[in-house]
Amino acid sequence: MIDVASELCLPSYIFLTSNAGFLGLMLYLPTRHDQISTVFEPSDSELSISGFVNPVPVSVLPLGLFHKLGYSSYIKLAQRFNDVNGIIVNIFSELEPYAVNSFSGNSLNPPLYTVGPVLELKGQPNPDLVEDRCQKILKWLDDQPESSVAFLCFGSKGSFGPAQVKEIATGLEQSEYRFLWSLRVSPPNNEVPVIDYSTNDDVFPEGFMERIRGRGMICGWAPQVEVLAHKAIGGFVSHCGWNSILESLWYGVPIATWPLDAEQQLNAFQMVKELGLAVEIRLDSKDGDLVMAEEIARAVRCVMDGNSEVRKKVKEMSEISRKSLMDGGSSFISIRKFIDLNF
Repeated sequence: MIDVASELCLPSYIFLTSNAGFLGLMLYLPTRHDQISTVFEPSDSELSISGFVNPVPVSVLPLGLFHKLGYSSYIKLAQRFNDVNGIIVNIFSELEPYAVNSFSGNSLNPPLYTVGPVLELKGQPNPDLVEDRCQKILKWLDDQPESSVAFLCFGSKGSFGPAQVKEIATGLEQSEYRFLWSLRVSPPNNEVPVIDYSTNDDVFPEGFMERIRGRGMICGWAPQVEVLAHKAIGGFVSHCGWNSILESLWYGVPIATWPLDAEQQLNAFQMVKELGLAVEIRLDSKDGDLVMAEEIARAVRCVMDGNSEVRKKVKEMSEISRKSLMDGGSSFISIRKFIDLNF
């Protein structure tokens, strides 16, 4: 599409639905590829990537960069980033000031337009979920005290095997906090897509369902936006997809990071180490590596701490995110600049 636009003498732009940290990685990849035309290795040294204050461990890079096919796809895409007239990023400049300043001050990069947070605040309906189930979740939350519930949700593809489910269940029980757990189970041998948990509680520790009755709710798919907006939610255990992060910041709900795939590991690193806006469960994901109950319980307690520094910073960032879209806000000004340049 970039070439088509060029042939027609039209400007072309990239709309990056992730963040400026990920943009830094994409701008870094062609330079590295010119010097080292091979996939990344787990033993590689930490990386110095524009947009990051700290050295970036290779363990938080997207898993595709460690395999030939995925690496090739990333390089082909990254090599086109400097062929466009500008890059539109789904952030507000106050969220990643160091990264934004790094790119804005570099004439070798295309202009950067920060237009976020771009969110669907009405939520995405699940055609397979009847309204009664959605209302049941929200009604249960209505009955819980304010900021008392930890919400666990790992995206449309996030799922776990029986061993990990048992560790999560044990960790939640040990945390002693109320919880809403959107649980999807990995099918045997990955033969079919992930499925919602069954009412059969064989996957849980013996007696678990009875012991958590009244303080815990387990569901399949959950209306994430509506849940995060609910006053009962006090913390969010998340896979760190960028939309989920923006939604949690919008509603002022602190995150405990549990990345599973794609660029989620880099997002988690950024939220914990760069920005101090999240609590760490894990920053990377390894097949077969169980996250133990003790780690989960500790993280839930931390993310639910009503007086934590992370919670204070997230509340402040929530207000800033909303102001950024108002007349005179940073994203409002950036959008206006983009419109004035092109129309």
